[in-house]
Amino acid sequence: MIDRETVLKVSQLAKLSLTEEEVELFSKQLSDILGFIEKLEELDTENILPFYEMIDRDAPLREDKPEEGLTNDDALKNAPQSEDGFFVVPRVVSAE
Repeated sequence: MIDRETVLKVSQLAKLSLTEEEVELFSKQLSDILGFIEKLEELDTENILPFYEMIDRDAPLREDKPEEGLTNDDALKNAPQSEDGFFVVPRVVSAE
């Protein structure tokens, strides 16, 4: 069972602001998910091959050819904001 304190700790680490209703909802949902995983662990998979081994072919590869890339001007052409040849974006990490 995922308790309220665990949900609050994870939300704090993820920098999420949760309402009381969301804390209760996520506590139940996360507990249900863990219960489902425990149920899956009961399955006997001893003679079951992993899915990736079911296909016995190599993936088709294309020839690696160097090509001309975008110019800086072309890359910035549709940017909402640019400065000195760079994209300008809002800060997403705080300095806390």
